[in-house]
Amino acid sequence: MTAYDIVIRNGQVADGTGKPLFAADVAVKGDRIAAVEAPGTLRGDNEIDAAGKVVAPGFIDVHTHDDTALIDNPTMAMKASQGVTTVVCGNCGVSAAPYVRPDVGHWMSLIIKKKENLAKDFAGFAAKVDAAKPAINGAFLIGHGTLRLNMMGDDLNRVASPAEISQMRALLDQSLEQGAIGMSSGLFYAVSNAASTDEVAEVAQPLGKWGGVYTAHMRDEGDHILAAMDETFEIGRRAGAEIIVSHHKCSGRSNFGRMKETLPKFTEAMKRQQIAFDVYPYIAGSTILRTDMLERADKVLITWSEKVPGLSGRDLADIAREMGCSMKEAGDRIQPAGAIYFMMDEKDVQAAMSHPGAMIGSDGIPFDAHPHPRLWGTFPRVLGHYSRDLALFPLEDAVRRMTSYSARRFHLTGRGEVKPGYYADLCVFDPATVIDTATFEQPMTPAAGIDTVLCNGAIAWRDGKPGGGRAGRALHRQQMQDEAKTA
Repeated sequence: MTAYDIVIRNGQVADGTGKPLFAADVAVKGDRIAAVEAPGTLRGDNEIDAAGKVVAPGFIDVHTHDDTALIDNPTMAMKASQGVTTVVCGNCGVSAAPYVRPDVGHWMSLIIKKKENLAKDFAGFAAKVDAAKPAINGAFLIGHGTLRLNMMGDDLNRVASPAEISQMRALLDQSLEQGAIGMSSGLFYAVSNAASTDEVAEVAQPLGKWGGVYTAHMRDEGDHILAAMDETFEIGRRAGAEIIVSHHKCSGRSNFGRMKETLPKFTEAMKRQQIAFDVYPYIAGSTILRTDMLERADKVLITWSEKVPGLSGRDLADIAREMGCSMKEAGDRIQPAGAIYFMMDEKDVQAAMSHPGAMIGSDGIPFDAHPHPRLWGTFPRVLGHYSRDLALFPLEDAVRRMTSYSARRFHLTGRGEVKPGYYADLCVFDPATVIDTATFEQPMTPAAGIDTVLCNGAIAWRDGKPGGGRAGRALHRQQMQDEAKTA
């Protein structure tokens, strides 16, 4: 009987810290990395030859809506195929827990297909995730918008009352006690747009007590982005919480080039507060269909429509021509629906990704009939297109932005590095061939060059298909904090 369950031999290790690649064998025992030693020194019954390949930590997708996908689709092929081993869920103010309302609005379609996958408290939801035995891990934020729906029903076009704020704060406090890692907001969306800065800051108070993070889909990512940044920083400051700005972008042609304003503003704010942001490597975003967003987009593709099936993947301009009406009228006729909006400048995307404060998040929506290709392609696109082909940053730094940096910002203890004692979340990929193959026309195709993916020591992806490993789990804030104390 050998000392190790799996040995990955002959690879070049990108350990997640950004240090240069080095040759080493990596051994796994149970759910942990047991050894990282000189090539040829480790042996096991199950050996993976990584000659010509890079052995990296499993990637951490810091911006997802995979809350219930972990239950409905536990192989999580769209993420495991990219080398992702942990997804941060509950972003943009929408989460699957806590949820006590009897009805589910279409806004919740971002994260849910089956109502029974919601839960009245976070502990119940985490138990559902663990029972599903997903192939990868999930860490969970509590949505401010979900808290509003719980306490305010459909009467959302106003600031919450002091009693409602107190109730929302208590629900957040309970959720953090039960293991959620923070709170997200989506002040851009109708569910929360009427909320004041004071409301969000007051609801968020338990974050400081528990060490939770605050992630924000800001109120505005276009003309008023600087004011929205100030509001976000104020909320985090008042809550005593670290801040993550979601999918940082300058939206709309009139705002192209404004990274020259926003990135220096981030840099200055980072001197005073713990602030970071995530970015996806595309010039198009995706969310529910909003006709007020049509004017700022150069092109709009429909991802789904409940009222008019068969529109997924089609250009809204073509749909409008067939209907003989304006794009806005067509949009109104096919609601509720989802859309992809081409509304960013490539130079801005590259500038944001290159900033020291940037992490990578896909922001893919798992239940779209015709999803944005970022759902399947984000991480290989960063490695292949932006790091290797465009040389935007070295491979080691690309890996760092997707692993140890993300783990540190979200306090995911014991993950994000190839290091003895850390969890055996690993990705073996070919640096010469890794690339996204998902396109806007064919968005659900696995990436090339991802060889083997392990999560908690089990093989989640191998040779272009799910590897059968189902060792993922719901990551609990308290457990991670306890591990950090004993590390």
